[in-house]
Amino acid sequence: MIDGAAALVVCAVLWSTGGIFIKNIEWTGLAIAGIRSLISGSFMLLVTRQGLHFFVRDKKGHVDKTSSLFFWIAAISYALTMILFVAANKLTTSANAILLQYTCPIYIILLAPLLTGEKNLPSDYITVLGVMLGIILFFADGLESGNQLGNILAALSGLSYALATIFMRRCRGNSGGAMVLSHLITAIVCLPFVIQSGAPSPKSAFFLMMVGIFSIGIPSILYTVGIKKVRALTASFITMLEPLLNPVWVIIFAGEVPSVKTILGGCLILGFIMIRSVVQNRK
Repeated sequence: MIDGAAALVVCAVLWSTGGIFIKNIEWTGLAIAGIRSLISGSFMLLVTRQGLHFFVRDKKGHVDKTSSLFFWIAAISYALTMILFVAANKLTTSANAILLQYTCPIYIILLAPLLTGEKNLPSDYITVLGVMLGIILFFADGLESGNQLGNILAALSGLSYALATIFMRRCRGNSGGAMVLSHLITAIVCLPFVIQSGAPSPKSAFFLMMVGIFSIGIPSILYTVGIKKVRALTASFITMLEPLLNPVWVIIFAGEVPSVKTILGGCLILGFIMIRSVVQNRK
């Protein structure tokens, strides 16, 4: 059985490849988000063979109203995360969008004890402060004031990402079904933009399949495995590998060397997460 942390690490690595593929797709952001979710949701249904669910049932087959509510909150929250982030990217800078989305650990620190009963440790608070400082340093060269609406949408995507992470743990092991449902919701919401974009070129169609399967589909399955086995806050820290790996792909495929601030920020983020892991494992 795959370890929860390992599943989330591989998930983050695959998530980080999305930017490379999206650059080769000649469509608007929301149209890409819609088809990407349609492909990834279909892929998850095909691989997991669990079918599309709209409710959570107990062992006797009765609808569990509480777990079903959490199930829908998780699905809607993750769908909102995908849609808000794409919309924010169109209105503000990419650095602002990523920075504001990855404020999600702050929301988890505040909300998880109330919503999941997972208690925060002193090392959690120290790690959040260190990670936020690292993220600011990491994206310092690209930070701009940006469009205010775009910044607000990006901040809301951070909140929705936190809620998705929290409630994925509250729907009685049905996080996979919630993830599939979130992709269905995203595909339906973005359908008008897909229709408006028309038929994709062969090149765009190829990269749509790549981003749908390898950047979202497989990672979605891994995320649902990992989120069952680690705390919500731990999951949010591990998946921060996604923005950290983006400069690596830029170096490999575009030959652009990141700045000293970017390297120091990345080291700071990874350092605090690793120290937290060591401290908590010793305890």
